Amino acid sequence: MNYAFDFGWLFDYWPVLVKGILITVELTLVGGILGVSLGIACAWARALGPRWLGAIVATYVELIRNTPFLIQLFFIFFGLPALGVRMGELEAANLAMVINLGAYGCEIIRAGIQATPRGQFEAGASLGMSRIQTFWYVVLVPALQRIWPALSSQIVIVMLGSAAVSQIAAEDLTFAANFIQSRSFRAFESYFVATLIYLALAIGLRQLLRGLGWTIFPRRAAR
Repeated sequence: MNYAFDFGWLFDYWPVLVKGILITVELTLVGGILGVSLGIACAWARALGPRWLGAIVATYVELIRNTPFLIQLFFIFFGLPALGVRMGELEAANLAMVINLGAYGCEIIRAGIQATPRGQFEAGASLGMSRIQTFWYVVLVPALQRIWPALSSQIVIVMLGSAAVSQIAAEDLTFAANFIQSRSFRAFESYFVATLIYLALAIGLRQLLRGLGWTIFPRRAAR
């Protein structure tokens, strides 16, 4: 039996797709900014912070890196209400993405920090900088410069992993594709279009992050 392709449903369901795309972009934006910020704080704690704090952060990192993102999402959305912590679908999705990227980002950024020569710390101290100022101005920027491609790739991976949030009824792009195929009965076309959109989002995000790297680290771009 020959299958007749039909993409005519796009005209009827384009608002659903647009809403899904916007929510996916919002999840990526919030998860990326807050996740990288959490990763920086955790990297400092593991590389330069007190030993007790580093041990706590190490436990968090190992817990997140060795459990599936979907389980983390389910624990936040379905498990935490048992402790009286309730949140909506998007709130839970945002929190799960921040926590997940924070753990992976921590290890990536920590690798950049540990590659910083010890002389950089001494140079900052000789200029009268505090430990925080030395970390921020002397250590962090060169560290981010070294690991920016790896960190950018991790952000893209987290964006693609956001497809899992449809399992808690967060109305992202995957939720939209599921909804459309359940109404139109055009599974191939629905998921084919969603695949192309995810591909475009991933390529666009990668290019955006590359351009951001050139802006923040102009000397790297020059090389």
